[in-house]
Amino acid sequence: MSHDIAPDPAAPVGPRADRHDPVYDQLHATEEFAELRRRYRSFVFPATVAFLSWYLLYVALSNWAGDLMGTKVVGNINVALVFGLLQFATTFLIAWVYSRYSTARLDPLAKELEQRFVALEGKSSRGTGSH
Repeated sequence: MSHDIAPDPAAPVGPRADRHDPVYDQLHATEEFAELRRRYRSFVFPATVAFLSWYLLYVALSNWAGDLMGTKVVGNINVALVFGLLQFATTFLIAWVYSRYSTARLDPLAKELEQRFVALEGKSSRGTGSH
């Protein structure tokens, strides 16, 4: 007969479930971390809304403006095909713009926070004997 104790279904799971990280909590509370999140969100949310609006316009026009979307532009290429190809172009454009934005506005602040984390984590592990 086994005397195993069943795991608590309400207990957190994942790699950080078994420990509390005061260094991360300390950095999370800094103004720099809040600024990093603000910068990230100020790009991602508007870009996502803009792209989804553009995509939904394409879908709506495809469903309810068939005559417009079927209009020939050049040869057998119609407006619907041009819009569809522009969806791909827009995706790559947003990725490229985000990469530039991230490199200029997010990465320097994230690197600073990472360096601070490594320094604090080193002090923390030396003080507690862990790692």
